[in-house]
Amino acid sequence: MGRHNFLSIRDFSPEEIRYLLELASEIKSHPSAHTGALKGKTLAMIFEKPSLRTRVSFDVGIQQLGGFALYLSNAEISLGKRESIYDVMKNLERMVQAIMIRTYAHEIVEQMAMYASIPVINGLTDFSHPCQAMADYLTMLELKHSVAGLKVAYIGDGNNVCHSLMFTGAQLGANVWVATPRGYEPKPDAIQWARQRGQQTGGTLTLTEDPEEAAADADVIYTDVWASMGQEKEAESRRKIFAPYQVNSDLFRRAKFDALFMHCLPAHRGDEVTDEVMDSPHSVVYQQAENRLHAQKAILLELMQYREVLEPARKEEFAHR
Repeated sequence: MGRHNFLSIRDFSPEEIRYLLELASEIKSHPSAHTGALKGKTLAMIFEKPSLRTRVSFDVGIQQLGGFALYLSNAEISLGKRESIYDVMKNLERMVQAIMIRTYAHEIVEQMAMYASIPVINGLTDFSHPCQAMADYLTMLELKHSVAGLKVAYIGDGNNVCHSLMFTGAQLGANVWVATPRGYEPKPDAIQWARQRGQQTGGTLTLTEDPEEAAADADVIYTDVWASMGQEKEAESRRKIFAPYQVNSDLFRRAKFDALFMHCLPAHRGDEVTDEVMDSPHSVVYQQAENRLHAQKAILLELMQYREVLEPARKEEFAHR
């Protein structure tokens, strides 16, 4: 797969991740400077999983950059069933300039990137959610001014959001704690990668079954739904298992006085988080949601027209992606 894709935070260097976050911040501060940057370019958006934030932020984002978005549901494509992934990619690459997909198996986006000559963006898979993590750490940078050394406590299911939070924390030197019930930990290869990268950046990854230990003196407390899309049949059993991992006022008080509460949304209020935390002054969940727009505009610019937006000294470095 080419480096002109955005499939996983793991595919990039810490310097490239920081560059994208700086670009996102600059776009947010000066949006008019990039109006028309992607004029005449089209982004195909394939949704095998529905979404509010992913659809709106990518659709609005490319339009603000002067381009167009084309929504394709599973009914139009039925990827790999009605038509092979290879044939879908070979058709789309002749009609659009980039593809964003929100799907189940991570192998699907890897195959798409292998076959397509245009950029492929991972809008979510069961393994990772890199666009969300970019918005998350952009929010932390805005409010904490630096990520290196922050204690970021993720409490709940060791899912795709958790993986990308771990990967980005490792890239940027954060101290990520993950508290899950036994049997619901992040994937072993995700743990191994985050720890190996952290050895290079000063970041750490700590796993625990104790949510109070994870929350203690945390700068950020993050949670997500206990049953993701595709796990609906497990929802009731998971609710019982994860009940001790609810982020409520008692747990949140163990964090630092100026700690942030984060959630990728949608939230199941009363399950993984209570209203008193979700609606508290510590909650930055809507700032996170807005930052999906700015982070993804940076990704779109970088992938679809990076030669025009990079400063001259860095053009050669990124031209070989």
